[in-house]
Amino acid sequence: MSDNANVVQPPLERHHDEQMDTDQSEEPVFTPASPPPVPSTPQTPSMSAPTTSKPAAAQPATASAPPVATVVKRKLTGFVGFANLPAQWHRKSVRKGFEFTVMLVGESGLGKSTMVNTLLNSDTYGPKNYQLGGEQRNDKTVSTTTTTALVQEDGVSLQLSIVDTPGFGDFINNEECWRPILQRIEQGYDSYLDQENAIDRKEVRDERVHACLFFIDPTGHALKPIEIEFMRRLHQRVNLIPVIAKADLMTAEETDLFKRRVLADLEYHRIQTFTPPRYALDDEETLAESRDMLSRVPFAIVGSNTIVNAGDGRRVRGRQYPWGVIEVDNESHCDTAKLRQMLIRTHMEELKDHTRNTLYENYRTEKLTAMGITQDPSVFKEVSPQAKLEEERALHEARLAKMESEMRTVFQQKVQEKEAKLKQSEEELYSKHRQMKEDLNNQRLEAEDKRQRILSGQLTPAPTQDDNKGRRGKFSLGGR
Repeated sequence: MSDNANVVQPPLERHHDEQMDTDQSEEPVFTPASPPPVPSTPQTPSMSAPTTSKPAAAQPATASAPPVATVVKRKLTGFVGFANLPAQWHRKSVRKGFEFTVMLVGESGLGKSTMVNTLLNSDTYGPKNYQLGGEQRNDKTVSTTTTTALVQEDGVSLQLSIVDTPGFGDFINNEECWRPILQRIEQGYDSYLDQENAIDRKEVRDERVHACLFFIDPTGHALKPIEIEFMRRLHQRVNLIPVIAKADLMTAEETDLFKRRVLADLEYHRIQTFTPPRYALDDEETLAESRDMLSRVPFAIVGSNTIVNAGDGRRVRGRQYPWGVIEVDNESHCDTAKLRQMLIRTHMEELKDHTRNTLYENYRTEKLTAMGITQDPSVFKEVSPQAKLEEERALHEARLAKMESEMRTVFQQKVQEKEAKLKQSEEELYSKHRQMKEDLNNQRLEAEDKRQRILSGQLTPAPTQDDNKGRRGKFSLGGR
């Protein structure tokens, strides 16, 4: 980190002669034209901004065509001060400090803890207590433990969180041994997502894993099925950096052959690893270092916690063998220095940016989509007042059309109900009229039948009441 600690600040003052030379060498922005431009308020040289030049003889343009503007780049005649923004950002970053979370995944005995101490050149990650006959572990599944250490270098503080995964690949049944590790990575994303959606966001703890060092067993043949399955499951959730552990167990030719086989397996299974990005403003030296760093993937590393004497009398961090000394910081012996350069010196912020802008955003999108949350496309759409008015008018017309359609439907329904009632009443009246007509016809027929029988003498008309009175009178007279 000390390589990036020195920031070159621009001078705060300039000599008067240099300023006069700059003023005389600067080209004017406006060219004399007819008619002359409208005078505007004068601007100070230090606050001059990009201006717009107008043509002398402009043709009448239509109302739909926007005016064509030409932006003229202009150099400042004096020092303003925004060139000090990198220095301000540097002071803020040093005062706030940095955070970085790295995950170590690999089988036991591959030197994960030793590699962390080697990368930081300190005993940050303490030694483990091993018992005779191997490490006694009571759990039957893979677990994750997080250790946080605050390291400082040249006044720069780094809060380093190390996520270890004891138990990976150490059991007879290693089925789905990657699931607890994946749950730990997604747990960090979920925690950050919940804090983003909280009302009070003054303190947001970043528990996301920014890099995952996967230690490959140096078999010299190819990747194991468990290693392929792990990287295939997690390469879209975390920045995956494969490393070949204990590379001093193989010769240089065996290491190169093993690297090619590992790369072939990664390409065959379409496993994506972290690739250092390239920028348009990078110089040739930076591009050459990036190409050299990319050519060493997977990194063949050697870790050591001890300081040994080299052959020329130097005290170096390395491993002592009967045939010589392996220096962990020597690029011709191993790739530990290149791994430290990519992980800490040059691409730590790129790892964090890729985690924040790509991996986390992809997980956030999948999470919210699975919860049924959709994005309204009109939220971030730039709408002019006229377009907004037209949209509101269209919505109002659609609302009126809907109301008219509903009223028409209700009216037609009521008309149909009224017609049904009238038709039923008409049928009842018609049925009643027919019954009355039939009764009247029957009475007429009976009356005609009686008349015919009276005329034929077959039927004597019944005596009336007057006739009965007269007969009673006659009978009484005759009796006396």
